[in-house]
Amino acid sequence: MGKGLRKQYLVQALPLLVIDVLSTVAAFLIAAWGTNTSGFVIETHHFGLHLALLATVNVIVFAIFRMYNNLWRYASVDDAGRIILATLLGSLVGDVLGAVIFGNRLPFRVYISEWAVLFVIVAMSRFLIRINAGRRSWSFLGVQEPGLPRTLIVGAGESGSLVVNRMLAGSDDISGCPIAFVDDDAGKIGRRVHGIPVLGSCSQIPALCEQRGIEQIVVAVPAATRKEKQRIYDLCIEAGCKVFTVPEKIKDIPEEQLGRVVLRDVEVPDLLARDEVVLDEGLVGDYLAGKSVLVTGGGGSIGSEIARQLISTKPEKIVLFDIYENTVYELYHEISGPAAEHGIKVVAEIGSITHEPALREVFDRHSPDVVFHAAAHKHVPLMEFNPREAIENNVLGTKNVVDMADEYGCNHFILISTDKAVNPTNVMGATKRMCEMIVQKKAESSQTVFAAVRFGNVLGSHGSVIPLFKRQLKEGGPLTVTHKDITRYFMTIPEASRLVITAGALAKGGEIFVLDMGEPVRIYDLAENLIRLSGLTVGEDIEIKVTGLRPGEKMYEELNMGDEPTHPTANGLITVICGVRPEVETAWERVALLERSLNLDVNSLKGKLAEAVPTYAVQDYLHGNVPNAQ
Repeated sequence: MGKGLRKQYLVQALPLLVIDVLSTVAAFLIAAWGTNTSGFVIETHHFGLHLALLATVNVIVFAIFRMYNNLWRYASVDDAGRIILATLLGSLVGDVLGAVIFGNRLPFRVYISEWAVLFVIVAMSRFLIRINAGRRSWSFLGVQEPGLPRTLIVGAGESGSLVVNRMLAGSDDISGCPIAFVDDDAGKIGRRVHGIPVLGSCSQIPALCEQRGIEQIVVAVPAATRKEKQRIYDLCIEAGCKVFTVPEKIKDIPEEQLGRVVLRDVEVPDLLARDEVVLDEGLVGDYLAGKSVLVTGGGGSIGSEIARQLISTKPEKIVLFDIYENTVYELYHEISGPAAEHGIKVVAEIGSITHEPALREVFDRHSPDVVFHAAAHKHVPLMEFNPREAIENNVLGTKNVVDMADEYGCNHFILISTDKAVNPTNVMGATKRMCEMIVQKKAESSQTVFAAVRFGNVLGSHGSVIPLFKRQLKEGGPLTVTHKDITRYFMTIPEASRLVITAGALAKGGEIFVLDMGEPVRIYDLAENLIRLSGLTVGEDIEIKVTGLRPGEKMYEELNMGDEPTHPTANGLITVICGVRPEVETAWERVALLERSLNLDVNSLKGKLAEAVPTYAVQDYLHGNVPNAQ
């Protein structure tokens, strides 16, 4: 505990400690008077020392029962039980120690009465804090604190109860005036939780919001499935109120930390109608356990999450390799502690995959058994006007890492690819398709298992649409969409990373694995839902502006080419593309062509990229400023 925290703890605990000492003395005297033994008790030898002993024992027992660091403003029935046990144990221990130390025992009825009085005084001192803290929002008496939003709570269970408790206690982290609950459990409808009525089922959310003048909704059903939550969120969107939710793992939060739980905004990942993908440890087996694992692009969105997920697989070492030191530094300090608890060493290395000497140094120093290759330039509009950088980093950099993995005898090499590599219309997608060809070609002659994993957009990654929407929303709009009907596949970063690790276990060599991305999502719908979840009205409070397709942007993405046969794997969320397209056989000649062409102008270099990647439908853009590059 830091010095500041210790000081804060003492400031909060000292008044209660003083009250408990005085309560012990008062309870003892009241008990002696009430049992008609006051004269005998007061005249007892060592009476003052006996009281001091009892007070000391009570303080120690109360501390053991965490009665000085509890947030009493959120006191509950469980806390009342704790007070009963603490005061009872304190009285019993005091009785026994008093008899041992002073050689005589006071009448037993004195201790019984003293315990009862002590419990009442101690309980009152704690629950007065709870009552005083709750004075700001007595909504169950029909009184509403000015400025507090009228709130509907979805879910009348433990999480919903916590939300109301915090609101009635005047919490700044969970503020609002609770008006009503809704819950799909018919047995709860018509009942009350902390005085707040359960008025109906979730299907009545829009009607109740209109009838009761609801201003915000708190969704407190962390155990519900994604599909159930999506139905609830759709109803909340229809109601047009600001929507919050509780943390997903609120039940795992220690009791003493519940007072610091805060509501969070409902975000787009919450709207995906799919249950969270978990790491298939049965399939992962031991291809990572006890191994040295290198993650290139380790500071990026996907690379950093792969590193986090690797901890549960218990490798010997995780090597983070990236050219951008800031994100690697942050990730290193985030995961090195949890990794050390599992006996895993985390190492941060700074360098570029295009710099062969730096790369060789990393392989010399760490002898990686497994490589997850996530390093890449991925921003579509920027790469459209910087094809040399895209080719040098994505293609030639990947060739460097592939050659090194083969030379040093790595067991597995997994390339992170993209749906934009399928029939690409942009430079970034074409370079990633070239990376797939490199991996498949090397797999033909290497003892290393080379494979690629192909998936769509990941929510919340650097440069993705959701952070852009959130920034635009914060700035008051408009939210920009390139086309009203454009669609994309979406997956959360943890989901994608877990499936990448699982795909590595399935690889035999030369495969391209495709992740199940669910149904494609219309970007315009995402923008509308994000606005409505913020309690705003599209077109009135904030606009959505259609800006036109960006350079290289497709209306929709594909996960495999028409002539690529796919087959299921042991993991139902991963399919594998079998067979190799003809152009892979001349992959090294195609890489050499691109390497010779790096000094050409933008459009000429794109032409050479189209020669190297036959499925690339090059779009001719004049070199200039990058429109809508964000």
